[in-house]
Amino acid sequence: MRVVLLVLSLLLAPVIATAQETTIETTATASDDAAIANRIRDIIAELGGYEDVTVQVADGIVTLRGETTSSTQIADLSSLSNRVQGVVAVKNEVLETTDLSRRINPAYERLKTRLTQIIAILPLALIALVLFGVIALIGYVVAYRTRIFDRLAPNLFIADLYRQVVFLLFLLGAMVISLDLMNATALLSTILGAAGIIGLALGFAVKDTVENYIASVLLSIRQPFRPNDTVEINGDEGKVIRLTSRATILLSYDGNHIRIPNATVFKSRIVNYSDNPARRFMFCLPVDLSANLTIAQQVATDVLEGLAFTLKDPAVQVWIDKTTPTSVELVCTGWIDQTITSLPLARSEALRLVKKAFEERELDRQPIVQRVLIEDGDAPDLVENTTEDLPVDTSSENSLDRIVEADRTENASADLLSSKAPKE
Repeated sequence: MRVVLLVLSLLLAPVIATAQETTIETTATASDDAAIANRIRDIIAELGGYEDVTVQVADGIVTLRGETTSSTQIADLSSLSNRVQGVVAVKNEVLETTDLSRRINPAYERLKTRLTQIIAILPLALIALVLFGVIALIGYVVAYRTRIFDRLAPNLFIADLYRQVVFLLFLLGAMVISLDLMNATALLSTILGAAGIIGLALGFAVKDTVENYIASVLLSIRQPFRPNDTVEINGDEGKVIRLTSRATILLSYDGNHIRIPNATVFKSRIVNYSDNPARRFMFCLPVDLSANLTIAQQVATDVLEGLAFTLKDPAVQVWIDKTTPTSVELVCTGWIDQTITSLPLARSEALRLVKKAFEERELDRQPIVQRVLIEDGDAPDLVENTTEDLPVDTSSENSLDRIVEADRTENASADLLSSKAPKE
């Protein structure tokens, strides 16, 4: 039974409270109405701006009539009257005045008050402004005129980032001190809140740019390649010229500049051909079906091992790859020191000499012979072209290196790569 009563009391409590709040006394005296009217008149007289408003009270019901200069004053008048003890209801019949002079006068008074306040606070504001400038100047000197960040940072890009962060901290400190001097620190939270909202909106608007910037920071720290390295990034191959705050710039073998966004570079597979000085070349040669494959392998191995630019370790390798209806494919590989030998020219020279050795021993695939009868004409003479062994020329590689170095020298300040920084 007690439990039931407790539940009922909890359920009926809001209803009882509402009934108590809306209870109106059954009796009202003229003295009470006069007291309410006098109290409201005294309040609006102190507030000012309600000179044309009349107040009448009958049985606790307040009737307001007259004119004010703004709709805000009308709404405030109703709220104020309801808060007076003994008021049952408020009939607000106050209207906004159409008299232009009455509406301009309060605005003029407010403007005059604001100007007076500005003139009074102006000396303090000038002192705060000078203090802000002094602290900002100190921050600029510390951030941009000292070499400390060049020694602490792994590269110039990170050093510049450190400078910007330190300078912003000085600016924020100067703003806090200046606002505190003017007793306006509450304004700082509003400024920071607005800056946060603006920063969030800009972040979504320039998402790709921000992503590129962050990727630039990470790449400049990790340093996955050096200037003049031969790399392949996202299918593009060439020599690295520089790493900027937005893109990685390569020089293709055709002499063209390739700009790859750093966000793409950071997420892509990077093949660095220059990390290891030793590099392998490979080519395939067809051998006649009737040829002795053991002899063919030995001939190719001997030729490759006899080349001046071929390394002894790793060793030369020759193996049988596949057969076709007319020949057997041999795969020939060798290693070079790419710092002193051009890979494509070394491969070309090795292929030429191995093919020449096969031809001398009649190991290469025999061509299909077709006889063509030419009537009323002379057959052309067949001239055998012979060439001597050619040295491997690296002038084209050196030319690309010179182009890269010239470009880097011309735009040295925009490069984030450093030969002294640790490499990933």
